[in-house]
Amino acid sequence: MRHALAAFESSLPTVPVHVVDKQSLAETLADLPASVGGFAKASGFEAAVGQVLVVPDADGAIATVLFGVANATDPGFALGDLARKLPGGTFRIVGAGIAGEAAALAFALGSYRFERYRKPSDKARPVLMVEPDVDLDAVLGIVAGVQIARDLVNTPANDLGPEELATAAITLFGTYGGSSRVVEGEALLEEGFPMIHAVGRASTRAPRLIDATWGDETDPKVTLVGKGVIFDTGGLDIKPASAMTLMKKDMGGAANVLALAAMVMDAELPVRLRVIIPAVENAISGNAFRPGDILPSRKGITVEIGNTDAEGRLVLADALALADEEEPEILLDMATLTGAARVALGPELPPFYTDDEDFASDLAARALKVSDPLWRLPLWRPYESYLESRVADINHINTSGAGFAGSVTAALFLARFVEKAKTWAHFDIYAWNPSDRPARPAGGEAQAVRALFDLLKERYGGSQAA
Repeated sequence: MRHALAAFESSLPTVPVHVVDKQSLAETLADLPASVGGFAKASGFEAAVGQVLVVPDADGAIATVLFGVANATDPGFALGDLARKLPGGTFRIVGAGIAGEAAALAFALGSYRFERYRKPSDKARPVLMVEPDVDLDAVLGIVAGVQIARDLVNTPANDLGPEELATAAITLFGTYGGSSRVVEGEALLEEGFPMIHAVGRASTRAPRLIDATWGDETDPKVTLVGKGVIFDTGGLDIKPASAMTLMKKDMGGAANVLALAAMVMDAELPVRLRVIIPAVENAISGNAFRPGDILPSRKGITVEIGNTDAEGRLVLADALALADEEEPEILLDMATLTGAARVALGPELPPFYTDDEDFASDLAARALKVSDPLWRLPLWRPYESYLESRVADINHINTSGAGFAGSVTAALFLARFVEKAKTWAHFDIYAWNPSDRPARPAGGEAQAVRALFDLLKERYGGSQAA
């Protein structure tokens, strides 16, 4: 996506892109040659959101472009549509009220293409000239992080197993001078991660716990935990074929925390960053864990298995218990955890859960600011009764609530494994765009990470994120 942006150079010819709504269209056309207005009228250009009109000059070259944002809920991010609608060339944005960094970010994110398994297109792509007052390095740091998440989620499970996910984390942290440790296979039992082992043992690809750190040990501890289920068959409670279609994205939580980690390290925030990823495949074989099994956990809580297709919260629980042991200032976990979250809020609006009121309100404001939507749902404690077990300390799924509040009860289960962190928040993300939207091509997606990075940068870096 980096090729989509270029630093300002006054000697380079650029095509102006006039960003207009219905109110500003007439004024803009009045300042342009009459031929542009005539062409716009003949073409039926009305400045509707996402509408693009490429206006040629007398020689057939591109003279100017009109781009409509009328009724767009987020005019700045609507500019992400330009990256896939403009022809090849070098362009610059013209339009009052459109923030330079927001426009650059949207354009770059909209330029993303996943081409690992297909011949790259030789079609020329548009490049946006970024004005001098835009912090291009900051924008590109965010863009690079988002690309990490998208690439990982889009990669199929035959090429991205627990080992490859571990390699991605090790490589990322190595790039920034961090360190990594991986606990693999039977060593998980020896080191106190029985639920990670139980979920991943049926696969021919050994389960792993990835533990990576970066930064000064004396700085505030920020720990990220990401669900790394590289493929989820459902286990013995096997999913129907239609429900397995997108299960390559079940490691979306891991991909997203790596994206956030990349942004934090690239910006050199003064934090001690730790990323913990349980990387497993929920497969089926003779030694697969079963419904009704009772598993020990790292925290000492015994867990009755209600359904093997709710494996993500099991591996997260062991990882969260490890993270919580060192009492981090901020502990965040991200997971493609429940279909219930999608029923409640759809694919574009991930819910998050926390008991920290200040953190919640700050994050909500920043999610709106950077066009990274989130919605807080409650950790409704009365629903803890839905997780009761007659034979163990807890059941890991909602067994007595008639199927209600699936995302809430999943969050309540995870909350049992966090006690010492000053702030804990759980994000039930989708990590996927079902269809193309401005700046958000169909496929793997980074969700919540730009909002979280903006919060962390303000809190620890003393400045605002792009």
